[in-house]
Amino acid sequence: MTSIAALESHLAGFGRVLLGYSGGVDSALLAVAGRRALGPGRFLAVIGRSDSYPAVQYHSALETARRFDVPLLETDTHELGNPDYRANTPDRCYFCKTELWGRLRDVAAERGFETIIDGTNADDLNEHRPGARAAAEGAVRSPLLELGWTKDMVRAAARALGLPIWDAPAAPCLSSRIRYGLEVTPERLRQVEAAEAFVRSLGIAGDLRVRHRGDEASVEVAEAMRGRAEAAWETIASHLRELGFARAELDARGAVQSARVLRSIPLLDEAALTAVRQWQFEPALLNGQPVAVIMTVTVKFTLNR
Repeated sequence: MTSIAALESHLAGFGRVLLGYSGGVDSALLAVAGRRALGPGRFLAVIGRSDSYPAVQYHSALETARRFDVPLLETDTHELGNPDYRANTPDRCYFCKTELWGRLRDVAAERGFETIIDGTNADDLNEHRPGARAAAEGAVRSPLLELGWTKDMVRAAARALGLPIWDAPAAPCLSSRIRYGLEVTPERLRQVEAAEAFVRSLGIAGDLRVRHRGDEASVEVAEAMRGRAEAAWETIASHLRELGFARAELDARGAVQSARVLRSIPLLDEAALTAVRQWQFEPALLNGQPVAVIMTVTVKFTLNR
């Protein structure tokens, strides 16, 4: 059962609290609950600013803080200066969060805050989140997780408190759109952000990602928005080419985007490709979001006499 009073009581025992604040629904709930439980003198929400932080989320974070009178501080983070982060391995988030929590520890020490918290919830334990290791190393507490709150519980509490973003889709950093192994650069982050802003400008709302795959962009939209995206596809694809992508595709969230034969049986190759291209998969998830994957499958044929 969701209890805002229980959350506020839990936070009240943390002393002076500093929150790593992104503006997503988890950290926004903690920002409002922390402000209510601790008051402006004992609570501070801190935004870490870098090229990987989406501008649309930044402005949403500012609006939530303004609306609910949440004390707010911004600090620059420099994860792009770390070659391990730029290398974009599956542990990229660890290097990002190590930088963030290091900056926030400095702020906490300078301003006399005793506890640093984040918005991790119980559902996050079921996902690949290398950033959690950095939080553990930095002694960052996760009050939502400590209380066993799931994402649905977070959204219910956020709605009860009147947060307009209570049902907003997850909004991971821009670097998460860049294919693993492809270097994270400011230019690629700008490409992704500009592409997503353009798609949104066409009235395509909700869960939206433009995946950067080098020369190719893959656009993912909510199923309810797919018809609108298809109708505007030529406009979208043309703009993505202007942004520097050689090719663009509309990802069907589980549909096969491309297929090729690895071991050939000439008489059966075309039939195998035709079959595979019609398959629909349950999308793989990373941080709760569908991601494209490359996989090898075996197609078996039965010959009838």
